[in-house]
Amino acid sequence: MSEALPIVEMRGISIEFPGVKALDGVDFRLFQGEVHALMGENGAGKSTLIKALTGVYKIDGGQIVVAGQERQFHGTGDAQGAGISTVYQEVNLVTNLSIGENVMLGHEVRGPLGVNWRATHKAATEALARLGLEHLDTHQPLSTLSIAMQQLVAISRAMAIKAKVLILDEPTSSLDAAEVEGLFRVMRTLRDQGVAILFVSHFLDQIYAISDRLTILRNGRYEGEYLTRELDRHELIAKMIGKDLGALSSLGGNRRVDERDYAAEEPLLKASGLGRRGSIEPTDLDIHRGEVVGFAGLLGSGRTELARLLYGADRADQGQVELDGAKADLKSPADGLGKRIAFSTENRRDEGIIADLTVRENMILALQAERGWARPLSRKEQDEIVDKYISALNVRPADPNRLIKNLSGGNQQKVLLGRWLATNPQLLILDEPTRGIDVGAKAEIQEAVAELAEGGVSVVFISSELEEVVRLSERIVVLKDHQKIGEIVNGPGVTAQQVVDVIAAHGVDAATRSGIIDAEEGLHPSDAHAPEHALVSAEEEA
Repeated sequence: MSEALPIVEMRGISIEFPGVKALDGVDFRLFQGEVHALMGENGAGKSTLIKALTGVYKIDGGQIVVAGQERQFHGTGDAQGAGISTVYQEVNLVTNLSIGENVMLGHEVRGPLGVNWRATHKAATEALARLGLEHLDTHQPLSTLSIAMQQLVAISRAMAIKAKVLILDEPTSSLDAAEVEGLFRVMRTLRDQGVAILFVSHFLDQIYAISDRLTILRNGRYEGEYLTRELDRHELIAKMIGKDLGALSSLGGNRRVDERDYAAEEPLLKASGLGRRGSIEPTDLDIHRGEVVGFAGLLGSGRTELARLLYGADRADQGQVELDGAKADLKSPADGLGKRIAFSTENRRDEGIIADLTVRENMILALQAERGWARPLSRKEQDEIVDKYISALNVRPADPNRLIKNLSGGNQQKVLLGRWLATNPQLLILDEPTRGIDVGAKAEIQEAVAELAEGGVSVVFISSELEEVVRLSERIVVLKDHQKIGEIVNGPGVTAQQVVDVIAAHGVDAATRSGIIDAEEGLHPSDAHAPEHALVSAEEEA
């Protein structure tokens, strides 16, 4: 890995938006044959720097040099022409086209009579083969693939143009451990072939497993460039968020269950045999006031499906739900909202934010819908609500009139949380509320969840990061293959490894026989060993 000539050098890059300086004199270097991690909190300027490099944003100051030549990008086409290709966190594909058409979109093989589809699909197969996906039928509709597989197709599309620079912005957020390792194998191969890879991830173990060098941004400024192997993880986090190690040790708290006699309490919500054919097997579940109940399981385990039944987003065809001892007929989201149940979706982009509305408009949306459009909230009421939650959740920048699409992912998530808190819920269901956001924003959201529970709000917390579920939850409901397979009563001895133990067991019967689960009492601390959880995020390392 030679440092004689960077393939990309960005010098003194500055970009301003109304009321905020997104980048302030930032430097960045990227060399051929390296994986370079770009680190920083949400709002630190990572996405802005990437969009400057890819021609999405015009820079207000500084220089961009590619392969020794100064460049001025007026659009993404200019960047692609310079050999720069990008895969963003959110999969941007055309689901009604075939796999092959998506891989080669904009780069189809053309002949004298137009697109040569046979040659185009052959080229798509070759691009997919670089990711070990040659088994995919390129004529198959993309919509038939899982989100995880669609992410790999998006990466294949980026590679189809034989890029000199490949930018991967949170490419692993929808991948499981085996798929992550498969992607890393491809990244190492490309690196060895001389491709320069800019990698963004909030998982520290991934950063240390794959990157050679890293650059840290904080508050739109350049903090420093380091060889990954020479920077301690705690130092990295401290440089990212500007807090000393003493402050880091308290991030997110550690919400552990105190001795609480649930048997003596009437549950706020009681689900009996609640299920939906083809979605989730009949499930029993109690949720008490002020309790954080975690849903843990692998992708496709049924976590989201169960949560949607509790809210009314999907209609159950088996069982029933009781709220405060009375039967609750939850046939629609409006029914759930009317019962003061709020649900924050995992699909922030498509089912959460409305990109072309402001922070204010997004935050008041649920409360206004609950009141009805014939009774609009006054501007004074709006201001009181928005100011309260912008302050309480530390939304940055604190501008209610900014379009939400111009906020970082972590701050968008805070606005969504504020939207649901404005409805004064008695049960708040959070589906992957910290996915794809940085350590600082994660800690703030975790602290907000703990404070809500202390105030009597019941919370269902769903996360793929088992350490996060263990940290926050008083009880953990474990799901596998669309069914509940056990419950864990939290306590000082409970670890993420024990959750993995339950998931690895073959259902409740097998787990009971092996001594892992007591079917009546739930899982209690034991000396059982389990495989280490594959993905450890930044705040877990703190």
